[in-house]
Amino acid sequence: MSIKVETLSGESATLDDDRLEELRMTFRGPLITQQDDDYDAVRVVQNGLIDRRPALVIRCSGTADVIDAVNLAREYGLLAAVRGGGHSVAGHSVRDRCLLIDLSGMRGVWVDPDARLVRVQGGATWGDVDREAQAFGLAVPGGIVSTTGVAGLTLGGGIGWLHRKYGLACDNLRAAEVVTADGRLLRASRSENEDLFWALRGGGGNFGVVTSFEFTAHPVGPTVMCAVPMYAEDSGEVFRAWSDWTQTVPDEVTTRAVFWTIPSDPHMPPQVHGRQVLITAALYAGPPDEGEKILQPIRRLGAPLVDLSAPMPYRMFQGAFDFFFTKGELASYWKSLFMSGPPGRAADLIVRSGFARTTPQTMIHVPLLGGAVSRVSPDDTAYGDRSAVSMLSVDGNWFDGDPARHIAWVRQVIGQAEEFSTGRAYLNFDGDEPGQTPDLVRSAFGENLQRLAEIKRRYDPENLFRLNANIAPA
Repeated sequence: MSIKVETLSGESATLDDDRLEELRMTFRGPLITQQDDDYDAVRVVQNGLIDRRPALVIRCSGTADVIDAVNLAREYGLLAAVRGGGHSVAGHSVRDRCLLIDLSGMRGVWVDPDARLVRVQGGATWGDVDREAQAFGLAVPGGIVSTTGVAGLTLGGGIGWLHRKYGLACDNLRAAEVVTADGRLLRASRSENEDLFWALRGGGGNFGVVTSFEFTAHPVGPTVMCAVPMYAEDSGEVFRAWSDWTQTVPDEVTTRAVFWTIPSDPHMPPQVHGRQVLITAALYAGPPDEGEKILQPIRRLGAPLVDLSAPMPYRMFQGAFDFFFTKGELASYWKSLFMSGPPGRAADLIVRSGFARTTPQTMIHVPLLGGAVSRVSPDDTAYGDRSAVSMLSVDGNWFDGDPARHIAWVRQVIGQAEEFSTGRAYLNFDGDEPGQTPDLVRSAFGENLQRLAEIKRRYDPENLFRLNANIAPA
């Protein structure tokens, strides 16, 4: 049975039975169509709001499969999506009627402890990286939950639990192997294809399919001190006190404030089930005994409803909230902006919004930035904003109800917060397609956008890789 795949021009290309059979013989990984029993399981991504049906899924087993998949897309002019971890809140990693180049089976991780180097395949998650690196007492700055894909987070910047001490994920990238639109496998580093390497460090998936990453790793753990107090009373005062405290902390402290309603889940103490709380969470990237002293103040900003603070394995903390973000079930729409001053400047809006969330699953999330992130020059990488003191991310999440209502509320809060903004946005925490928000790409990359467009023209002049926060070729 032949299949029709959307092309870059919006028309359809037909792959008949003979061509499909030829492709199945060529690829080592399986080809999945809508007629296959496992199709529905394969097409699911993290965001339950995204329910899309690709025409053909190529589950790549290695770099050779990726090269052949890119060549197929170019030969037929096919609309192609690329999926690593599948966590893109905007749904960039899957599209109706497209060719889906799926790297989720490519999850190998190799550690060189002497060189403090970690090599990671393009479909790996941060949980994969943490498991291998922590065996040697090392970590690569990753995300906030362990199921996040390495590729998407790194290419978009990479804020997590270590960014104030060791920088963003993209700051720790040493080299990458990339399949470009012409089917070449290139190595990008400070000494090889330097312009491509610069663009990959924060420029998104615009320039090719990254089949492997090489990162600098740092000594972390295996035990770290973590603070997780949850406040149910006097949240406004607690938030302001937390904001004041953030202005005094060393780089070893990465912290965030989160307004949330705790689900009735066995992973959480019964006394917090169903309670609306403010969590002042932090990790200390240094000796746990030092961390316990330095993090003590945010455990005493009021009377916590419960305090889960403790020294714990770094891997455990990285995966502590995985349980609450079920793949394909929780619908999400997020918007974010970088803030020019301490979080306390926007306290009235943040606290008010924290109590006005449209669903219990929605979060008002305020990470502290600065530290190592701010000591990288704005033009050293493609990542768009090094000046921000903090971020406001309004993470709309729901299991049911009217999506339009939840989306409108998220946009409303972000709109009200514009007066505190640096004018820049974090694309990894944004649920819009560029077409929905015309200024989104420019607000993300700022003065780096023109250089990115020129690099895009060099490596992808026909804009084959367009299902992303797309940068048009210059």
